[in-house]
Amino acid sequence: MRYPVFAAAALFACSAVSNFAYAQEAGDPVAGKAVFARCAICHKVAKDAGNGLGPNLFGVVGRKSGSLAGFEYSGPMKALNITWNDEKLSEWVAGPAKMVPGTKMAFPGITSKGDIRNVVAYLDSLK
Repeated sequence: MRYPVFAAAALFACSAVSNFAYAQEAGDPVAGKAVFARCAICHKVAKDAGNGLGPNLFGVVGRKSGSLAGFEYSGPMKALNITWNDEKLSEWVAGPAKMVPGTKMAFPGITSKGDIRNVVAYLDSLK
């Protein structure tokens, strides 16, 4: 009789640890806005602000790559053919040229995993 109770307790504990680990991975959009200041040199984020040196990133999550009207993307970015989600944005923010060789974006990337999560959480909030 003890074993089912022990198994249930172990399952609960594993679930709690898993949920804690997931919560630790979630980014903070407020902290991400501060990190995004590096990106704001080239990218605008207001809904109708137009483009800067880079495309406007308002509503980027869920957008097809290389598709924002009025911005001239590189050939490799046009050919990428993905939809931006948290995973793809994290990869991009970590190293644009690694993800898309030949991109026009000269930014080398962000190395801190926490900063990447936070910037992606901030981009996620731009709706």
